[in-house]
Amino acid sequence: MISVTLNGKKIETNSNYLFQLADEFIEENSYSMENYVLILNGFQVSEDFRLDSNDDVVIIKKGAMVNEEEFESMVSARSSPGVYDTIKKSNVAVAGLGGLGSNLAIMLSRIGVGNLLLVDFDIVEPSNLNRQQYLIKDLGRYKTDALKDTISQINPFINVEVRTVKICPDNVEKLFRDYSIVCEAFDKADQKAMLINTLSLKLPNVKIVSASGLAGFESSNSIKTKKLMDNIYLCGDLMNEAKPFNGLMAPRVTICAAHQANMVLRLLLGINEP
Repeated sequence: MISVTLNGKKIETNSNYLFQLADEFIEENSYSMENYVLILNGFQVSEDFRLDSNDDVVIIKKGAMVNEEEFESMVSARSSPGVYDTIKKSNVAVAGLGGLGSNLAIMLSRIGVGNLLLVDFDIVEPSNLNRQQYLIKDLGRYKTDALKDTISQINPFINVEVRTVKICPDNVEKLFRDYSIVCEAFDKADQKAMLINTLSLKLPNVKIVSASGLAGFESSNSIKTKKLMDNIYLCGDLMNEAKPFNGLMAPRVTICAAHQANMVLRLLLGINEP
């Protein structure tokens, strides 16, 4: 008999092989690769393996929703060891839910950030659809409400708070004082500067992940992540701002948002360098 973790629970089993365990676990008592996903120690597998004590196994039926415990074990299994347990305890805020913020929030929800704050005052309009994480059915809705609904369809087990307000120096401290990382995702330079400066003054321990230079269709490789100060990180190429003949397009906007999301992930894991 060996001890393994199956869908987040420690069990004792006489099964010495993965497919044998699957047959034992699955109600139909007939394991079929066509109907189930098997994840062994973080890797989805399609062949049989001999099991060892302390192996981590996830068995999920394709096309079926699972409960919270099974969902978390699945997300944890596809992450690196120990990563998910740290991330699900974290508190991250996204300021601005346009091209950067909407894409960034989706990525943070997919990695399992446990407490996510979304702040924006605007509604979804047609020109947003070329790069932002909204659908035609969202037109006219507040971005906060629409994005929260989308995230609930991706990961219903994280806590998503929304504030449908315009961020200004007077409310920055109240909005973000409970969050260890704030992602700046504004369009306008003066608003970016306002948020960074106010956070630095009023909440000096908060880490800020900002962005600048992501417009157009220049090389993807020009987008970088830099550490500007102890608590301030900047993603982008620092040059290509949105202007006539150099608009905001989905590829580079999403790439920059992914840089921000990856920097957030690294900070949550205690890695302070880009």
